[in-house]
Amino acid sequence: MVEVYRKTIRHDDRPGQIHFLTFSCFGCQPFLTRERCCQWLADALIKGQERKLFKLWAYVFMPEHVHLILKSSDETPISRILTSIKSPIAKKAVHWVKTNSPEFLSRMEDRQPNERCCHRFWQRGPGYDRNLRSPTDIRAKIRYIHANPVRRGLVEQAEDWIWSSSRIWKTGEKGPIPIDRQGLMTSKEQG
Repeated sequence: MVEVYRKTIRHDDRPGQIHFLTFSCFGCQPFLTRERCCQWLADALIKGQERKLFKLWAYVFMPEHVHLILKSSDETPISRILTSIKSPIAKKAVHWVKTNSPEFLSRMEDRQPNERCCHRFWQRGPGYDRNLRSPTDIRAKIRYIHANPVRRGLVEQAEDWIWSSSRIWKTGEKGPIPIDRQGLMTSKEQG
């Protein structure tokens, strides 16, 4: 019998914490190059905000991964937030592929150790989760995620990447997903 080692990620998951989250598409494939997939993700984030699960402070969708900076509500564990964001997109994507492009299903196929097969949009597991504890940490992570598309050569200026909160922060314009600028400012002042 082969023993399978699974890395366990420890989370400091106290409600009301500020989280820097990163999660990836299955097999690090560029599933988020499709406008429909990005819109599904935006819709899930907006719905989570409407349900008051979290306050979104910054985001960037890269072709194969996502970065979010958010503050969880005082009642909501991060696992519930991740499920509310990731699950709807995965279901919509698998359904869309089965209906419109079944030849693509093999790229989403995940053979599990028990030989069971399922189709995935997201990589298994929760992804990366780091609590941000200081205003300096928060500002550094916002700069880091906003610079991702520039570092990758996708745009020359961070605010040109549509699936990022960079333009919202720089100009105050509305973007595809609302962010809680005021909540972040209040938090920074208190921190």
